[in-house]
Amino acid sequence: MTQKDITFVADFLTEHFNEAPELYNRKGKYFNVERVGQYLKDEDDDLVSPPNTEGNQWFDFLKNSTHLKESPLLFPYYPEKSLHFVKRQMEGVIDQCLQKPAVVIGKSVHQAVCMCLYKTSQSEDSMPQLFKLPFLWNDKTSNIHYVLFTMLENSISKIYILRRHTDTSRSVSNGILAVEFGNFLNNSINESSDSRCYSCLDAHFYDDETVTVVLKESVEQEGKERVLAQLPLS
Repeated sequence: MTQKDITFVADFLTEHFNEAPELYNRKGKYFNVERVGQYLKDEDDDLVSPPNTEGNQWFDFLKNSTHLKESPLLFPYYPEKSLHFVKRQMEGVIDQCLQKPAVVIGKSVHQAVCMCLYKTSQSEDSMPQLFKLPFLWNDKTSNIHYVLFTMLENSISKIYILRRHTDTSRSVSNGILAVEFGNFLNNSINESSDSRCYSCLDAHFYDDETVTVVLKESVEQEGKERVLAQLPLS
């Protein structure tokens, strides 16, 4: 350590660890703790050195305002407590605020339709992820809700489009369909179907009438081709 470091530590000890007779009747050690650290302790005990709020413009403003002083919208201030204590208090209030909306929203949600996409084995741990790439889109013009997704098991070259009317009492033709890419990008009929087979890496709605997809060449070889394609929903 340099002499500067030693002087810095000595000054720190001199400033923060002097005996404090006014604290002798308090539980704990009889010296002034480091003032930043006390705020970070995960304890419910009062701060040893609470901040001095005298002259604070915000507190003076609240004190002189009849309406704000009694307002339930202002979070109460605990000048004698650490940040951990205040954090727990705030989390409790937020949890309480969210409980009723969660119950109300939960009661308003109901199942409109059920479709069996695949069956899993008894052991869920050994099952690979089969459902991937869910992307939601709401066509406000026609009031249709779309879900794009892929199934990874044996249909990696397909993308599925599920569509439902936002009014659950109304049905939509072709509620679910699959688009298979396969070898549609082959340049000639002489190319074998296995040589240029494509699977879907990602898919999003570009607008109400167009889907953008990122395709990957399925053949295991170096420099596999990536294709960005835009497909009309029609």
